[in-house]
Amino acid sequence: MDDWRPGTTRAALEARGALFAKIRDFFAKRDVLEVDTPVLARFGVTDPAIEPLRLMPSKADSSALFLQSSPEFAMKRLLAAGSGSIYQLGKAFRDGEIGGRHNPEFTLLEWYRPGFSLEQLISEVAELVCECLDRDAWDVIRYNNLFQDTLGFDPWELNARELSRVAAEHIDTGSLNLDYDGWLDLLMSHVVEPTLGDRGVVVLCDYPPSQAALARCADRDGRRVAERFELYVDGIELANGYRELLDAKELQERASADNARRRAAGQEPRELDSRLVAAMEEGLPDCSGVALGLDRLLMAQLGADNLSAVMPFDWTRS
Repeated sequence: MDDWRPGTTRAALEARGALFAKIRDFFAKRDVLEVDTPVLARFGVTDPAIEPLRLMPSKADSSALFLQSSPEFAMKRLLAAGSGSIYQLGKAFRDGEIGGRHNPEFTLLEWYRPGFSLEQLISEVAELVCECLDRDAWDVIRYNNLFQDTLGFDPWELNARELSRVAAEHIDTGSLNLDYDGWLDLLMSHVVEPTLGDRGVVVLCDYPPSQAALARCADRDGRRVAERFELYVDGIELANGYRELLDAKELQERASADNARRRAAGQEPRELDSRLVAAMEEGLPDCSGVALGLDRLLMAQLGADNLSAVMPFDWTRS
């Protein structure tokens, strides 16, 4: 039986170590503090698209514990306590995410910049990625413009029924019955994202407000948009960033809406982290933040086509 061996090479291990060192040097030069937050917490996220890994309760304590899908909530508590600019390099976990670009356990780089506009953070993320990949340029494109260029329509002008008809023209949708965002996500993953494969480093911004997650919304050129972005390298998504929501009441309303969608989909509802709510009520500073998948960044750096080539032990060997 040979599966005790790591799945990657010594060269890939050296590249991973060098990448971590480069990232730490990048933030040290910008006076961004490295922090370390808990992997275990009593709350999972409410986002219907994310399922955290849940630990079985012990006999001594019947409370559930979750392996965190992101250090976001704990890091925001640090921000509210006055930490200033911070970053974290560490493990994150998501249930059911297995494939060439997904692993239940992965390495995440997340950072927050008080006082930064979304545009400032986009520039910083692109600079870091380009420095790590020895690239020298990136493009920024709006969500609606990318759909217009690729599929010939503006997502703000169609409803779910109309989107389903568009999807059926490009994909075998079978008996799928999705909502507005579901159809947009399907078109994005199956039709739009593949067009980014030969465009290098691309930042997609100004998402529909229904996809805001924990980002603020704003009016931009006569339309309401979510102040968030995603960064792609050669068609692979690496990073997801927000101008962070500050309003605790709106956070609670969004969590309630998330749980309504979870119930409708047969998913277990999740309790919102009460400590995050309290921190936001105390006062989260005006900030922008981003999460970037380090394993995928290493894939791009080494020209690998599968996470297993850059992870010492993927899920099949853990």
